[in-house]
Amino acid sequence: MTYINQLSNHEGQIVTLKGWIYNIRSSKAIHFLEVRDGTGLCQCIVSADDVTEDVFETAGTLNQESSLEITGKVMKDERSVGGYELHANGLTIIQIAENYPITPKEHGVEFLMENRHLWLRSRKQWAAMRVRNEIIFTIHSFFQGRGFVQMDSPIFTGNAAEGSTTLFETDYFDEKAYLAQTGQLYGEAMAMAHGLIYTFGPTFRAEKSKTRRHLTEFWMIEPEMAFYDLEMNMNLAEDMIKAIVGTVLKNRKEELAILERDTTRLEMITEKRFERMTYTDAVNKLKSDETAALLDEMAESRRQELDRILKERDELKKEHGSAKKWRKVQIDQRVKEILARTDQIEEDLRNIPAWKESARNFQWGNDFGGSDETVLMMQFDVPLIVTHWPAEIKAFYMKRDETRKLALGMDILAPEGYGEIVGGSQREDDLETMEKRIEEEGLDKDVFEWYLDLRRFGTVPHSGYGLGLERTVAWICGLSHVRETIPFPRMLGRLRP
Repeated sequence: MTYINQLSNHEGQIVTLKGWIYNIRSSKAIHFLEVRDGTGLCQCIVSADDVTEDVFETAGTLNQESSLEITGKVMKDERSVGGYELHANGLTIIQIAENYPITPKEHGVEFLMENRHLWLRSRKQWAAMRVRNEIIFTIHSFFQGRGFVQMDSPIFTGNAAEGSTTLFETDYFDEKAYLAQTGQLYGEAMAMAHGLIYTFGPTFRAEKSKTRRHLTEFWMIEPEMAFYDLEMNMNLAEDMIKAIVGTVLKNRKEELAILERDTTRLEMITEKRFERMTYTDAVNKLKSDETAALLDEMAESRRQELDRILKERDELKKEHGSAKKWRKVQIDQRVKEILARTDQIEEDLRNIPAWKESARNFQWGNDFGGSDETVLMMQFDVPLIVTHWPAEIKAFYMKRDETRKLALGMDILAPEGYGEIVGGSQREDDLETMEKRIEEEGLDKDVFEWYLDLRRFGTVPHSGYGLGLERTVAWICGLSHVRETIPFPRMLGRLRP
């Protein structure tokens, strides 16, 4: 058996593919079978001149997602998907599929989510999962190449790292336990043993949020480094993100093309140093006249674009009635793209006045909301690292500066409206200070005694951060919602399939 992504190694040879029908077109004397096998797509040509009458008739009974085994000669053809096609001389049906519910027509999001187990087979979802895999592999390669040890933190935990209001509580043999919202505290302990470690696992947040950036179950990459300060922490995170983007650009060109991703925006990431700014400077920028003017320009630009594409839509609809079949397919596709873009523009036009008002009235000391991050990042084409946050809005374990008012934390915001993808800090390493923080937060000190031991026995400066995998996948793929970045998303109101 040969896989589709190996066809370039078998030009002119007879091979056998096993897969599923992705699409089929037929005429009186020829069937064009678009076959997928998980590694790619291949057009397989079944001609009445090349196969027996039985085989030709059998090919005509196939429908979308029917499984088959097909044998033929590999021929190079730049016009075909993947650059190669198969001229069949034999075909065996494994199963004729029932009527497949997901067709090329437009489906609503709720329908697609209910059929997520099948939606994963569609072209764009396939591409997104391949990019996700590339990102995961790159992360492991990045840290392993720098001498980090992968460690595992527990999913059941008896203490909250960032407050208990967003924790899933569960019974643990008559004892209260939580699903971990981070592996960070345990990561610190492991870093004191190995110096450089990272964890990579599922985390859980019980936030009752339905935004496009939130999942209740998601994957986090969390390195912890002994003897690292905030500057070293930022440099490591920047290097990691550049490595991720660079590797995806190099190895996943086909998938990014399927996703219609503008790769010029990603190429900047690998070429330029990330912007860096204190929280105070970021607030001033958000509230500035420059930002207000930018939003006004954006609104006007969106209105002009909306007028233009609606005129284009009307012209296409007029043309549709007299167009040939191949042109009607093109028109239908373009109208679908226009409808999607129209929805986005109209949403922007509804949001911009609220964004402008929120930015103008933002108060120092508040945390950035999603719209604040979006507005701020309109002014940058590479990620922005925001540092030195008000201590009151950051976690108890973050070290503070000499004024004691600012936390030595850093958030990395992705451009193009994707918001925070990394959050981290230099950790507090002083025992007395940490004891005081735990008391101020109203936390149970007994639960954190093991964590305090890290400050009693060989404390050192140390830092770490967490990168949300799904938000990173969404940004790199150019997807509008994180629900498309994980095989089976768990969100508020979504537990199946």
